[in-house]
Amino acid sequence: MYIKKILWAIALIGLGVVGYFAYYIYSAMMVPNTAFNNEEAYIYIKSTDRYNDVREQLEPLLKDISKFDALAKQKKYINNVKAGKFAIKKGMSNNDIINSIRSKNIPVKVSFNNQNSIEKLAGRIALQIEADSISLLSAMKDDAFYTDNDFKNETALGMYLPNSYEFFWNTSAEAFRDRMLKEYNRFWNDSRLNKAKAIGLSEDEVIALASIVYEESKQSSEQPRIAGVYINRLKIGMPLQADPTLKFAAYKLPKYENTIIKRVLNIHKKIDSPYNTYKYSGLPPGLVAMPDLSAIEAVLNYEKHKYLYFAADAKNVGFHKFAKTLAQHNRNAKEYHTYLSSQGIYK
Repeated sequence: MYIKKILWAIALIGLGVVGYFAYYIYSAMMVPNTAFNNEEAYIYIKSTDRYNDVREQLEPLLKDISKFDALAKQKKYINNVKAGKFAIKKGMSNNDIINSIRSKNIPVKVSFNNQNSIEKLAGRIALQIEADSISLLSAMKDDAFYTDNDFKNETALGMYLPNSYEFFWNTSAEAFRDRMLKEYNRFWNDSRLNKAKAIGLSEDEVIALASIVYEESKQSSEQPRIAGVYINRLKIGMPLQADPTLKFAAYKLPKYENTIIKRVLNIHKKIDSPYNTYKYSGLPPGLVAMPDLSAIEAVLNYEKHKYLYFAADAKNVGFHKFAKTLAQHNRNAKEYHTYLSSQGIYK
């Protein structure tokens, strides 16, 4: 009888231990363990991060980090950390969280426009993916990449077509650059290549002209007409005489560093630069800004007309007056310069 009691006691203790262990496992795996009130929280795991780095991000988000540690070790996540952006939803269990950060890398939307140099573009992209601006700049200005893909310093910015794209947050600098090359090649389909050929321009030249058009007007409705003016000038061998190219040339000089040119003057027309389209005929060596896609399409689908001139419209800010003769243009230009003077804008 005494032995039976001992055996029963041992059995009961064993059941208690097993029950406690089962409850511990259940609570470690299945019980909600989030400590935040929002519907979702996000963590960003770098390619170089280890478990302790992930744990540091998770700790403020969880009620009990020790139980998460135990399950992470059991499921071998500790030695198998994955990089990316991951969501943790309110009420998730440790098991759900580990499954999420192990295999559910969330794409991020990467957007850019108006970054008028490779350096500024690299800085903009570095705010949106893991790669830093230095590694991005190195990849984007790689000489071998330029040679393999027929780019140079003056034209390389034209490969990056402004838009919104989906990337994984942990995308490397080289992977970002290569994806942008694919997007560029996809953009230049047979239809667009044939249109460029009909105009007599290469892809780089189309984008260079589009950058001028875009700097002249952000109004997509009149961009094809402005493009038509410049193409008319190219056809007859007339200098482009594009003010945005003068500004671009000026901003390269120490004298104009950290300044904003609001009014193009005769002194600017004397700048000796291949971008001075008053001084040198034809297109500049490269783009002067990052053109919007609408400006590129405006060049490829330019309006056919007989205008050779245009001037900003003083009575309709943001738009232009177009002219077929120099006399008419001079009247339009004088009206706009009078307006600038009335606003106290002299340079």
